[in-house]
Amino acid sequence: MTAPEPYKSTPVFDQDSLPAALRREHRTKAGVWGIIRVLEGRVRYLVLDPESETILDPDHPGRVLPDQPHRVEPLGAMQMRVEFYDQDPAAPSSQ
Repeated sequence: MTAPEPYKSTPVFDQDSLPAALRREHRTKAGVWGIIRVLEGRVRYLVLDPESETILDPDHPGRVLPDQPHRVEPLGAMQMRVEFYDQDPAAPSSQ
């Protein structure tokens, strides 16, 4: 089966245009997964519950679970976007 397609994507943000709302605690709605795609550079992805920290880069996207509090922080020059899915894009049945 093919992987699900995102139903929506943000514009591409850089270290200057990344909205303040993404830099502070926020969450997706129930039933909405996100994939943080770093196109250039690196981003710190902080999940607040349960606590974890991951450095994302073009080879390592970040998976956002529905209703999970998180925030992102640019680590120098970067470009990223967020894709939104109505099903888990990493679920085995979607591979």
